[in-house]
Amino acid sequence: MRLLPWAGPDGQRCYVSADESGGFVSTLADQMEEVQLDTGAELLDHVTELLTADTAPASADELRFCVHRLCEALRDALRVAESRGGRPA
Repeated sequence: MRLLPWAGPDGQRCYVSADESGGFVSTLADQMEEVQLDTGAELLDHVTELLTADTAPASADELRFCVHRLCEALRDALRVAESRGGRPA
């Protein structure tokens, strides 16, 4: 069973019975994981720029928004790691 990179309607985990041939759902999951990881990397770059900019410091609202997005990206990355068998300690 493979953990999919999206949740079900009630937030529950979704799985697919995956074989080695790479069916439609497995291929879609691979693509979604790639998008999630790329988005996380882009978000990290953006937040780094925001925090190191020579302009006015980020506002509390900007930081709060970034923290929420970083939490989402971390959650996605942990799900991808679990799905790929790299269970975090």
